[in-house]
This record gives sequence, C-alpha cells and structure tokens, in this order.
Amino acid sequence: MNRIQIRIGRRRLLGATLALPLASSIGSVFGQPLPLTPTCGEKPGRTPSQTAGPFYSPDSPRRSSLIEPGSKAERLVLAGLVLSPQCKPVANALLDFWHCDETGEYDNKGFRYRGHVFADAQGRYRLETIVPGEYPGRTRHIHVKVQAPGGRVLTTQLYFPDEPRNRSDGIFRRELTMQVARKGEQRDAKFDFVVAA
Repeated sequence: MNRIQIRIGRRRLLGATLALPLASSIGSVFGQPLPLTPTCGEKPGRTPSQTAGPFYSPDSPRRSSLIEPGSKAERLVLAGLVLSPQCKPVANALLDFWHCDETGEYDNKGFRYRGHVFADAQGRYRLETIVPGEYPGRTRHIHVKVQAPGGRVLTTQLYFPDEPRNRSDGIFRRELTMQVARKGEQRDAKFDFVVAA
C-alpha cells in the first residue's frame, strides 16, 4: 500500500467508527429512520431555526428542573451537547426552554415550564421537565433558544418521535426530532445542537 491508500483507508475507518454510535441510537418516525440532526465536521450543518411562536417570555429563571410541585405528568429528562460547526464543545452556551403544561396550556403570566440552563465546559446540558401536552393545532413540542457566548441566538423547536400529529403539523421538521427512550416512569431524550460559535 502506498501512503495515499493508507490515508484513505484511515479516513474510511475513522468515518465508520464515528458513525457506529449514531447509527445504533437513531429512532424512527413513521417507520422510517430518523435523519441525523445536522452534524459538525467536514460538511458542517447547523441546527435549523424555527419560529418562537406567540408565547415566548424573556428573563426566564435559571433552573435545571421545570417540574412543578404536585405535577403528575410524565417526566422527561432532556440532555445533549452544544457544538460548533467544527465539532468543538460550546462551553457556557445558554439554552432557554419553554413549553405548555400537560393540558396544552402556556403560562403567559409567570414562568411555569419555563427556564434556562448553561452548558458546561464540555458543551453538555441537562434539563428535567415533563412531557408537554398537545397545544391545539400543533404536535407535541418544546421551544428553545440556544446562544453561544457572544454568538447569534438560534430559536427552534424540538419534536417527539412517533407522534400522530407530526404528519399534519405544518411546522414539524423531522431533523428536529429528539431521540427518546422510555426509562421506567420517565422518558429520556437526547438532542445535540450545532450552532455558530
């Protein structure tokens, strides 16, 4: 083998190795494999933006749990990474979340089911909340704004796989679908954001 063949062989091996964990964790939507969320690397893509909708409230409290006292709604733990298009962790990225309650109502006077967290030095974030109800005319979703320190704000929405209303929701985008697994009494969800840093 010459040096060029060795280099190409190493690239293919590296590419296959990196793809293995992703391929094994991908769920499905309507029986079709979920597309990967936009990836960083040689052909970087950024997480698509979406409308904030009419119910955004600025100045949410900093908190990693949005669970309200006495709530009997199904629990959701959402975690993942915030990455730059060059695959570098975005330390201290701001993630501001909001969604409706279990009955599909938004709190427009206070901060129920609203709050923000910061990614750690490795770009990791974690949020405890509930599985939101279905807002009339929409599929189940979570709103989020993500911002690297000093960067532009990404406003988008995250979706649940296998929701019947995904088909009829005109805003729904498959590439914004979280990877979700049931774990006892709760659901564990994963989504990695790729943002301009």
